Amino acid sequence: MSRSNLRPGALRIGVWGRVLAVLLLLAAALPASADDYTKTKNPVVLVHGLFGFDELGGIYDYWYDIPGQLRAGGAKVYVANVSSANSSELRGEQLIDYLETLQATYGYSRFNLIGHSHGGPTVRYVASVRPDLVASITSMGSPHTGSKVADGIGTAFPPGSPGRGLVAGLADALGSFLEFLSGDDDPQDALAALASLDSAGAAAFNARYPEGLPASACGQGAASVRGVRYYSMGGTSPLSNAFDPSDLLMGAGALFFGFEANDGLVGRCSSHLGSVIRDDYAWNHLDEVNQVAGLRGLFTSSPPSVYRAHLNRLKNAGL
Repeated sequence: MSRSNLRPGALRIGVWGRVLAVLLLLAAALPASADDYTKTKNPVVLVHGLFGFDELGGIYDYWYDIPGQLRAGGAKVYVANVSSANSSELRGEQLIDYLETLQATYGYSRFNLIGHSHGGPTVRYVASVRPDLVASITSMGSPHTGSKVADGIGTAFPPGSPGRGLVAGLADALGSFLEFLSGDDDPQDALAALASLDSAGAAAFNARYPEGLPASACGQGAASVRGVRYYSMGGTSPLSNAFDPSDLLMGAGALFFGFEANDGLVGRCSSHLGSVIRDDYAWNHLDEVNQVAGLRGLFTSSPPSVYRAHLNRLKNAGL
């Protein structure tokens, strides 16, 4: 059949068939996983908060469904385990040991550190005393100027009161139990944790390690200090899902804040550090790490998606 006798439709099918064949060949030449949305230059290390863990019994993650989704986009992600309850400095030294182990094992030079809650001051300590280890730090729902819940606990159980020792003992036992379930035995000191997280302790910590702190009460801090980039995020919805068992605890914590926006444990302005990405996600304090078991408010942002977008931000910044 001559070319002039071909129907226009048949010619179009032939052309598109060849185009499709070329596309299929190109797709076959690509790696099996071409998703590099979260593939940062430096590995990411996630650092838990007070009474946190990496995973319990090798089954249940503190960062629920987050590490896997970040790795699916090409990121190298590690989950640190430090003392469930202890001072920011001691937890920071434990984290330094962990980072140096990763360096020695895999040859990494610097890390993107992401800390939730008390994990925020923990990563700040590392960035301040060992900036050579850190490319960026990001705090999520961290009490950089202290937590009013910690202030309230300190007022209810002042030094020397019999209840203070009892509560501290129970908290230490809880921390030790969580360490046991996660396969670790880091030391616990709930009173040291309380002293790190109340307003007075946070002020003393900030005087020693001021990098990235806002100059004004609810402003933004320096985006970069000594070669380390600083970011922060937080939530402001203590009650987010009626089926989430954490809402009861977060709702009780919110009572300490009066009319101040908070996530149930941390005030909105207290979460500010460096470049504030967003401080009013419709999340409570545990929603910020996709807990409990991924339950959150209807139509609210997906925590794993927010972390994915942030790693893409770090990637685009060359971090």
